[in-house]
Amino acid sequence: MKIIVAGTGFVGITHAAVCSEYGHEVYAYDVDGEKLAAYESKQRERIHHYVNETGLPEIIAENAGRYLFFVNDLVPVIEGVEAIFLCLPTPPKTNGSSDLSYYFKALGDLAPLLAGRKDQRRVLLINKSTVPVGTARQLGKFLDERGVRNFGIASNPEFLPEGDAVEKSRRPDRIVVGADTEEDFSICRRIYSQFVNHVRIHYIETTPETAETIKYVSNTLLLTYISFWNGVGARIGETFPNVRMEDMKRGVTSDGRISTWGSYVSNGAGGSCFGKDIRSLIYQLKNHGQRADLLESVYGINEYQKSYLVDRAVSEAGFSFNQKTVALLGLAFKKKTNDMRDASSLKVAEALLAKGVREIRAYDPMAIAEAKRYFDPGQNHLFERISYHGSVAEALQGCECVFISTDWEEFRGLSRAVEQHLRPGGLILDGRRMIPDYGYLVKAGFHYIAVGSPHLGPA
Repeated sequence: MKIIVAGTGFVGITHAAVCSEYGHEVYAYDVDGEKLAAYESKQRERIHHYVNETGLPEIIAENAGRYLFFVNDLVPVIEGVEAIFLCLPTPPKTNGSSDLSYYFKALGDLAPLLAGRKDQRRVLLINKSTVPVGTARQLGKFLDERGVRNFGIASNPEFLPEGDAVEKSRRPDRIVVGADTEEDFSICRRIYSQFVNHVRIHYIETTPETAETIKYVSNTLLLTYISFWNGVGARIGETFPNVRMEDMKRGVTSDGRISTWGSYVSNGAGGSCFGKDIRSLIYQLKNHGQRADLLESVYGINEYQKSYLVDRAVSEAGFSFNQKTVALLGLAFKKKTNDMRDASSLKVAEALLAKGVREIRAYDPMAIAEAKRYFDPGQNHLFERISYHGSVAEALQGCECVFISTDWEEFRGLSRAVEQHLRPGGLILDGRRMIPDYGYLVKAGFHYIAVGSPHLGPA
């Protein structure tokens, strides 16, 4: 099939690449010529500058010029297209609602091309962007008013975890398609023929509105799991003596009715979806006169969690950050990605700078280039106090405190590096419970505070 994927961010480029892997003729469209040139180069480093996903450069290198093409002009490729995937940004506004200006700007450019096609075969526009409930219906009206004929609208939300997006595109848990007609469902079945009637993958056909809600409910439920364990499990472990967090988790999740996913505790969840989606759903429900108390609490717990260890350091360990040097280990919102959107490290750095630290010595194996964009001294002069380093040991040099903010595997078992490089009597703030042998460090004279544990200090 001839397919256009509009938008080549994390979702769009991954979807375009995997669709081309299955033999579709895919045109990945974007207005950013530099990004398209990076993809066309087939060079891992240039591709990873925009999207850092394992296996993605290899798929692009294999299929670019054969089944996968990069274009910043749709005029030459619009004829004969059968499906157009919309993978466009829908960032949050300050009130939590979704900003659809980029979305409808792109559709405004696309509509006259669709209306002027010589080949009037049916074309299906498929939303992969996360959009408010009812947007598919709104899109149909938008195109109809602009003279587009013989088209269908479908909602096909993405459920890709960053860091494993290629693998999950190849072997998804489910494919959800919302459409109105058998003709449109048939087009989607041809696109996803390898998944229809699969013994393991759930292929679900429903209404567009239902498909839109599945994405929102999925993400808000996942964040609810995380916030429950942070807001309940972690607080219990921090409050009552002799509570072993890991044993509590195993004991609770041994019940088959209770999910193990999200049962870890941490300094909050970030990324491009969770915070944006829950805020959007809160806005949509309240805008229709519904209460959203649970969702507001879930969001509030997650935001509080991101930097609360800094306050615990002051109240429980009596630690003053003023003019101290702090190592910040981990900048990406999670391991295996360079994505810093809504990362906990952003709030950690802001909290530390507000406490008057002399310097933040930051290290992340992938996200330093992204961090320099977010921590721009031109936007906030306090960001001049952040320096960037090439290893854990280098970041720890001369520090009185270390904050672990991302769950990179190399941060597990940092006891030796901490003992060697952190100043004697220093403080460890473990936002991901990455140091299992913390008792050794406490005996060596260090202070230790982790999510889900009380402050532990030398006797």
